[in-house]
Amino acid sequence: MTSIPFMTATELTASMRDGTLSAREVLAAHIERIEHINPIINALVALDLDKAMDQAILLDKQWNKNTPKGPLYGLPTAHKDILPTKGIRTTRGSTIFANDIPTTDHIVVERMKNAGAITIGKTNVPELGLGSHTFNDVYGLTRNPYNPTRSAGGSSGGAAAALAARLVPIADGSDTGGSLRNPASFCNVVGLRPTPGRVPSWPETAAWGRLSVKGPMARTVDDAGLLLSVLAGPDPRSPMALDTPGHSFQGPYIAKLPGSRIAWSPDLNGTVPVESDVIAALAPTLDAFTNLGCTLAEAAPDLEGAARTFETLRAWQLENALGGLLDQHRDQLKPDAVWNIEQGRDLTGKDIGQAEIMQTRIHHRMREFFERYDFLITPVSQVVPFDAEITYPTEVNGQAMDNYLEWMRLPSIISVTGCPAISIPAAFTPSGLPVGLQIIAPPRAEKELLQVAHAFEQANRAGTLLPREIGLGPELTKVGALGLRYDI
Repeated sequence: MTSIPFMTATELTASMRDGTLSAREVLAAHIERIEHINPIINALVALDLDKAMDQAILLDKQWNKNTPKGPLYGLPTAHKDILPTKGIRTTRGSTIFANDIPTTDHIVVERMKNAGAITIGKTNVPELGLGSHTFNDVYGLTRNPYNPTRSAGGSSGGAAAALAARLVPIADGSDTGGSLRNPASFCNVVGLRPTPGRVPSWPETAAWGRLSVKGPMARTVDDAGLLLSVLAGPDPRSPMALDTPGHSFQGPYIAKLPGSRIAWSPDLNGTVPVESDVIAALAPTLDAFTNLGCTLAEAAPDLEGAARTFETLRAWQLENALGGLLDQHRDQLKPDAVWNIEQGRDLTGKDIGQAEIMQTRIHHRMREFFERYDFLITPVSQVVPFDAEITYPTEVNGQAMDNYLEWMRLPSIISVTGCPAISIPAAFTPSGLPVGLQIIAPPRAEKELLQVAHAFEQANRAGTLLPREIGLGPELTKVGALGLRYDI
């Protein structure tokens, strides 16, 4: 029983489909871990374990080796608390919605359920999903399994922490400026931001938006691809949904890497500050690409104007989505939310039009860049996991951060490009804090992105190092396939 939560999602669902494990056994093993560990890290909220067990028992009663079973058959999962989930309290991390129980599922939840996953509850988020540090006045603070005094990131911080702690094998998330990638980096798991439209989103009030996407989180690239294969694919309710069927993204991933051209940029040509600890941790991991037959060069696309474009489009998006809350519930909104919504109200039509034009220019700059390089790699986050008791880092590498968005400028700039990007476990600082590597591919190239990420994962193996702070594993000392030694 105790070994079950350490199996990958791919292994677990295969074992349940062939009858080696029962859905009840798998769920019971995860519940045991949840009861022991979740009180320490506060990753999972709104748990309904009795209902989940009823679903597992029903699956076992109906099991027949000849009956078709979904790709997520029997997998326990929890959904991000900003996604409507039928019959389960969905607060969006806000006291305004503290008692909200939706009557419909978000399409992401719907697809996971239809694929056989068992919902056990929700994953914690920042208030209204805003910011990259997970705390709110409804459920409190989510802590990092690798060091509970540190942030788990956000806004999909509850999902990342739950994955790292082996409380669930897969989880969904969303990403505007880094909310799938930053918590994955902080918690040593995988987070994939797809191309806008790759994963359809419904219900949405502004369904043509390109900045925010939904996507998969997991502990391995194979598992992230498995979940993407369920989430991706067209749906008439989502006008931006791309037509490629989801099953196209499932493994196995066999990368044709020899000869691939990889561009590495630690700070996007000096345009964003990055802590020296982050760059120092990632530097030795770059040998993985040359050892795999790639050519590696330090280079970055011209992304001038991307930061301002992100800030404009985000503020406009927030005013559209949350302006009514500001009018009716100002006293229940955190100061950062009020500031960002009011920033949106100050925008002019010209401001928004210029942002649209600049995003188009950035698209063409990226298109030209990817004519010279196959992939771009960068840090995910500009900082290592920070003190969980602060709201956000106010300084990065000696530069002051004026608001709650600036310290995540690197991943938010990538959001503006529309390119798919993945955060993959890569390294640790000397004090044992995880540091992820961001791999970016041309638009709509998720399959190629998964292939190169899988190759790096197999060469590097940082994702196999478990948290010891909450008693999950032995001392984290391991020699990877590349000879990289982690003494933590």
